[in-house]
Amino acid sequence: MNKKTVEDIVLEIKDKSELMVDLAYSSLLYDNKTIAKEVYDLEDFIDSLYKNLQRQTLENVENKKLSINDALTVLRLAEAGEQIADAAQEIADVELRDVELHPILKMSIRESDVVFSRVQVNENSILSNKTLGELKLASETGMVVIAMRHGDKWLYGPTKNTKIDSGDILFAKGPEDAEKHLINLASGKTSEI
Repeated sequence: MNKKTVEDIVLEIKDKSELMVDLAYSSLLYDNKTIAKEVYDLEDFIDSLYKNLQRQTLENVENKKLSINDALTVLRLAEAGEQIADAAQEIADVELRDVELHPILKMSIRESDVVFSRVQVNENSILSNKTLGELKLASETGMVVIAMRHGDKWLYGPTKNTKIDSGDILFAKGPEDAEKHLINLASGKTSEI
């Protein structure tokens, strides 16, 4: 396996920290400790990535593959992503400590421009037995699947190659007006994406 470049690592930290924030808020909204625990695991993973990035960046400066200014930029970007991951872990911690959310906080999360939705895919749904890439859900509906549950297994950050089966539970985010369309697709009420 090829060694990841510092740019690849920064992008992975960015993507994973964004996912963590989404998962942390989802864990609060759906009172889901499993998702909150996954945020903790992802935070450990990001810490590991960040340490690897620091080491690799310093090696690249020493080998003159990276200027000091570029190295500082890379490290600052990665540090920001790592801080976002830490903040997401603090949000998930609220769920894990069984702290009751104030109703205003729950309402403010629900009233944001982006909604989090949990839908179960019915057997007669157009989503069933197709990959996310085939469906183009994000571009066609505006809803991005951030996590899936298939039986007892969880998948966080599914890719275009991820297949949806009937019975799967999708956690998605997107604009409020797109949520109803996703619900109708998953239930089988609508068959046109």
